[in-house]
Amino acid sequence: MIKFFLMVNKQGQTRLSRYYEHVELHKRTLLEAEVIKNCLSRSKDQCSFIEYKDFKLVYRQYAALFIVVGINETENEMAVYELIHNFVEVLDKYFSRVSELDIMFNLDRVHIILDEMVLNGCIVETNRSRILAPLLVLDKMAET
Repeated sequence: MIKFFLMVNKQGQTRLSRYYEHVELHKRTLLEAEVIKNCLSRSKDQCSFIEYKDFKLVYRQYAALFIVVGINETENEMAVYELIHNFVEVLDKYFSRVSELDIMFNLDRVHIILDEMVLNGCIVETNRSRILAPLLVLDKMAET
C-alpha cells in the first residue's frame, strides 16, 4: 500500500503531497524534510529504492523534480517505480511538456490526475486516456 506521494524540486521545496494514512501536520513536515534530504543526497548511480524507518521509499528524478513515494513492505517497488513514470507521462500528455510551473499553477488538475490513478493508497488505474477523461470533461465545461 502507498503511504504518501510527494513531488519535490531540487531545492527541497514540496510541490505536491498526498498522504493515504493519517499523519499529524508537524510530523508531516519532519517526515518530508528527512525523506527529501535522503533522496536529494543520493547520486544518480545509486538505487532508487531506500529502506527508511518502517517503510520503503521509491523515488525517480525528472529534470528538476523528484517524485518520492512511501510504501509499506508488501508493495512491489518496481510497480510503484513504473507508476511514477506513468504519472509523469500522463502529466506530459495533459500539459504537453509538463514543467514545475505547470504543477504549481494547476495543482488542482495534478491532484485530479493522481486521484484517478491512486485511491486510498492502492493503484486503481494506469490507462492514460481513462485517467485524463474527467479532466477533459472539466476543460470542455470550462470552455462553454
